[in-house]
Amino acid sequence: MAAVVLACATVRSAQDNPYRTIENWARMPEGRTWGSTSAVAVDRDGTSIWVAERCGANTCVGSNLPTVLKFDASGTLVTSFGAGMFIFPHGIHVDREGNVWVADGMPPGRGTPPPGTGHTVVKFSPEGRVLMTLGTPGGATEPGYFFQPNAVLVAPDGAIFVAEGHGGANARILKFTKDGKLLKTWGKKGTGPGEFDQPHALAMDSKGRLFVGDRGNNRIQIFDQDGNFLEQWTDFSRPSGIAIDNNDMIYVADSESGSVAKDRTDWKRGIRVGKISDRKVVAFIPDPVENATGTSAAEGIAVDAAGNIYGAEVGSKSLKKYVRR
Repeated sequence: MAAVVLACATVRSAQDNPYRTIENWARMPEGRTWGSTSAVAVDRDGTSIWVAERCGANTCVGSNLPTVLKFDASGTLVTSFGAGMFIFPHGIHVDREGNVWVADGMPPGRGTPPPGTGHTVVKFSPEGRVLMTLGTPGGATEPGYFFQPNAVLVAPDGAIFVAEGHGGANARILKFTKDGKLLKTWGKKGTGPGEFDQPHALAMDSKGRLFVGDRGNNRIQIFDQDGNFLEQWTDFSRPSGIAIDNNDMIYVADSESGSVAKDRTDWKRGIRVGKISDRKVVAFIPDPVENATGTSAAEGIAVDAAGNIYGAEVGSKSLKKYVRR
């Protein structure tokens, strides 16, 4: 009962939207249109934006378009690479050295990929040179990896975390050394502490705590870097994406409540901004599509050094920028 009361209170307190929307901010090359994307990250410079985009559609099966795109602060495309390498780019992360990591998940129903492709995490230099590949192309389940990786994050000490499991029985977090050696895994399909249903997003706060968007369970779970459960939050709705800035403000994207998750009518889709210190939601950017029947609003989310928010949308096939009014 307490969780329900808290959820309803959070919805009521999250109606202020101090942001205005800038659509069509990032400009594709002539002749190319946006596809679905859930993967957006800010470059080490604090202003440029990286996106892993699904080749003008919602899958890159059969496409030779470059998947990984970098836009400068004005929205001009300055770098692209990764053509023919990905099937369903799902998550993206930029580490402290500026390297770009892409998780290539492959939920069912996205076309038939060539044998031995997908289900990997690839590390690129900023220029697009492949530096490391984790996982088994084509997919592997426990004790192997990966099958449907959703998100990747590199800690300040170089440790690599991957969230795995977009459906089916697998749902866990994997931790690797900076050289790609598997250290440990934790989690399984379930609803208890340390269990997951679609661990869909990863973020880390200034204390080094790992925030996991446990989307199917409508919560954020928080762990230390050894996988010990610390707490869970239900204040931020159904998390598809999470970003945490240098001031420990948290940005959570909900792209499914009331549409994909039709039982979640007590929550509104959109982006919630709050403070980690007190878990208070201080701003809410609503989904402009009130009666969506599928995935809508931002699924991936990032925030730049100036506090501008970027929402990567699967349903509308777009990348939106939100700036303070």
